[in-house]
Amino acid sequence: MKSIKESIEESGEESIEASDTKKIKQVSCPQCGKQVPWAEESKYRPFCSKRCQMIDFGDWATEKNAIPAEEPPDDWENFEE
Repeated sequence: MKSIKESIEESGEESIEASDTKKIKQVSCPQCGKQVPWAEESKYRPFCSKRCQMIDFGDWATEKNAIPAEEPPDDWENFEE
């Protein structure tokens, strides 16, 4: 029996039907764009592999990725909310 991943690669579809007739959602890997099944067997979801997961982690660790924040005021002593 084929794994879900093998079935997805052959079909090229964004979702497939599992043996219990549930549709399995497909997501794009945020790093490389490869389609990844959103299922328990997708160990690194939403990433397709450990490599893509670690590249993304490195981007956050080196602050290449960051959540924008407001700049603090220059005069903290007179700061009022």
